[in-house]
Amino acid sequence: MAEQISKQHIQVLCIDDDEIVLRTLLRLLSANNITVKACSDPKDGLKTLANYSFDVIICDMRMPSMNGAEFFAQALTIAPEPQRILLTGYSDIENTIAAVNIGKIHTYIQKPWQNELLLSNINDAIEKTSLKRQNQQLEQKIKAQNSQLKELNNNLEQMVEKRTQQIRKVLKQLETVNEREKHEHRATFEILYNFINANPYLDGTQAQNIAATCKQLATRLGLDNQLIEMTEMAGYLSQIGLLAMEPELYKKPTKELTETQRKLFYTHPSTAQLMLMPAPHLSDVSEAIYYQFEHYNGTGKPKGLKGNEIPKAAMILAVARDFWQAVAQLSSSESSNFERARDQLQLYSGTYYHPKILEIFNSLEINCASVQNVGTMKILSAQNLKNGMVLGHALRNYDGILLLPKGHVFGPKSINKLQQLESKKPNPFRIMIKN
Repeated sequence: MAEQISKQHIQVLCIDDDEIVLRTLLRLLSANNITVKACSDPKDGLKTLANYSFDVIICDMRMPSMNGAEFFAQALTIAPEPQRILLTGYSDIENTIAAVNIGKIHTYIQKPWQNELLLSNINDAIEKTSLKRQNQQLEQKIKAQNSQLKELNNNLEQMVEKRTQQIRKVLKQLETVNEREKHEHRATFEILYNFINANPYLDGTQAQNIAATCKQLATRLGLDNQLIEMTEMAGYLSQIGLLAMEPELYKKPTKELTETQRKLFYTHPSTAQLMLMPAPHLSDVSEAIYYQFEHYNGTGKPKGLKGNEIPKAAMILAVARDFWQAVAQLSSSESSNFERARDQLQLYSGTYYHPKILEIFNSLEINCASVQNVGTMKILSAQNLKNGMVLGHALRNYDGILLLPKGHVFGPKSINKLQQLESKKPNPFRIMIKN
């Protein structure tokens, strides 16, 4: 015990052979004041366990040299105290069961994870390990302590058990929801769009405008309904890869970035492809996003595809995306700026853009979205709320404090209060309302 106490203490150890996943975890945990070490090789992770003290170990299931179940089985002999969290995909249920039995994991999280869920599990795991360590220290002293210390020990045990039951209950609920929604294409898409819309540095309205224009173009091109829906979804999710990047890379136009920053920015479609990989029903959406920066004349990224080699949905997305970005840079959605943005795109007909797609685009009547409406949700400000509307997702204030729970039915009092709060802030609320 004395040897373990003398080791440097770090809260979380992350093991994953995917460097992008590791960087994402490091940024997320560091931003939430959680100390962390990361290893891309599970063998290095075992060595690190021998040299440091940890509260939580997070490990990916699928790795080339050693899978997560095998890693946790060996980690148990080195450091049995830390809580063990497994990162796994929908298709890994058998391996997950093996990890429960062999590696004695406490929790598993399905990829792609929700940041709030992952942080909640990590914080609960840190608390549980801390309580266990306190418990061990109390047990060493309990023979020399009075009944009051024994009672405190029992209270700690009850607290640990209570937290464990709460975690299991939440995980069971999430498993049920995931199982129900696993094959629901639209539900997966809505969750991903909500990630973009909740990011303060990404514009959900911009994503909606791009998606609406993608749908208009795909419809006018005579594509089938399934391809129209897929192209619309690609418009909504075209920015999702930016969630894994620092805001400095997308808070300003790409022309204002340094050369190094620009190269990094243009990797966001490949990051999106990795993020969407666990959802095979979104593979066509992922492909359109991946090739969105290809140019009709073959000078684009990432593969230098030319002409009809480029997926049609990707060519449609490029036109819609660049049009709305041009409008945004003109600082207004007035119709005159729409025409100026069209003129900018026309300069690159036959070079960046497919001439036929651009010709059809120029004949469209383009409108700027005023109320966002995605699937089963629409997103309103407090000023647009009406009595009887039902809150689709829990509403938090600008500091993250819960204001209203999911399912709240709006009445005069709650509407008035939200409008008062909104009037004191520079940006309106984004309130998700069930359709």
